[in-house]
Amino acid sequence: MTDGFLAPEEIVERIWARDPMLWTGRDEGRWLGWLDEPRRGEQEVETLAELVDGVAGLTDDIVLLGMGGSSLAPEVLRVAMQADRFHVLDTTHPRAIRELEARIDPGRTLFVVASKSGTTLETRAHAEYFWSRAPKGDTWIAITDPGSDLERLGRERGFRAVISGEPTIGGRYSALSPFGLVPAALMGMDVGRLLARTREMSDATRGVTGNPALALGLALGEGWHAGRDKICIDGNAGSFGLWVEQLLAESTGKHGKGLIPAPGVSGAGADRQLHTVDIADPYDLGQEFFKWEFATAVAGALLGINPFDQPDVQAAKDRTNEVLKAGDAALESEGSLAEIAEQATSGDYIAIQGFIDPTPAATERLWAVARELEARTGCVPTVGIGPRYLHSTGQLHKGGPNSGLFIQVIDEVGEELPIPGMPFGFGRLIRAQAAGDFASLKERGRRVVRVRLRDLEEVS
Repeated sequence: MTDGFLAPEEIVERIWARDPMLWTGRDEGRWLGWLDEPRRGEQEVETLAELVDGVAGLTDDIVLLGMGGSSLAPEVLRVAMQADRFHVLDTTHPRAIRELEARIDPGRTLFVVASKSGTTLETRAHAEYFWSRAPKGDTWIAITDPGSDLERLGRERGFRAVISGEPTIGGRYSALSPFGLVPAALMGMDVGRLLARTREMSDATRGVTGNPALALGLALGEGWHAGRDKICIDGNAGSFGLWVEQLLAESTGKHGKGLIPAPGVSGAGADRQLHTVDIADPYDLGQEFFKWEFATAVAGALLGINPFDQPDVQAAKDRTNEVLKAGDAALESEGSLAEIAEQATSGDYIAIQGFIDPTPAATERLWAVARELEARTGCVPTVGIGPRYLHSTGQLHKGGPNSGLFIQVIDEVGEELPIPGMPFGFGRLIRAQAAGDFASLKERGRRVVRVRLRDLEEVS
């Protein structure tokens, strides 16, 4: 036994045995399909190569439409491969959608619609919008779980391919499933090489000696028990930190517990753990994906939670739907940065939630505020872009510990951008998402304010 916990040998054995009693004894065992993905994916390498060959010369750009687990791993891979003609759309901000459309020729673009459930509102809206610009199935691919509405839609519209996900894998554990491998192949990665490297990590997790994933998971969980619940991922991790952020936050942030990920933040502080991610080569990513997935499962056991569910994610979605049905949301400032900073106490963290056009300049502006608030309060800062973070850290914000200081930042969305077949446009949608999440946080007694992007000079 280790510090009163299960012996490391038993943790490893029970993970590979798919034993739900390692966690809460409910349905955890059925969500461990990600353990098999390195081997399962190797059986699809030739099929993926045929898919890539089939679209060669037909298109100039590739646009992936997805949210959360369907978009973050492809974004990590895109950055690592420097795939400039591969675009990931995971915002509903009208200006950002218009900007992307201006950069591509929809008629010469391959659209990849990725949603495990097939019903993700943002992804459905993106798909309808761009289908109205390029309604030819030969340049569309769907990735979704069997039997979903998206699968049906892809068949009806004659998509070039409708690719099935693995139903025993949750979205945030899907990086090495078709949700990650199809984009990887399309942006030019040697998927066979990626998976061969991943198999090395997978094999290492079957024992205790030389098992870096077990060591990481134990450090995460034991650090949490020691009061170090802020997981700082060093800045060298780059976009990989965003993927880790979702994995940790959505997996562990529930029942008042949670590991609070903070990509790009220093580990100097009594409530912090610093973890270094060294990715020297894009093909290291497969190993890192698997290592962190396994480590999160280990940490979940030490926290005594189910790391595969997300019981509080639906709350913001329900509130968004209520706002949409009621009409357009009028977003007004509520509270101030000074007010939220005054409420900070030891062990708190700052979560800036930007429902803004996610340009590099605007995102850096949010980070400048975050760094100043960290200096002023000593609290770990995080920055999330809405609505993406609703599918990432949103579970932690509502189900985790009540230690967050939430700052919602809004901007002007500009002229409305209609969504074909829907009774609202993207502007109304993003306002409803902001309003819905704000209301959901307040219902849970969270400390939250709303400010406008143009007013952030007050802390500059």
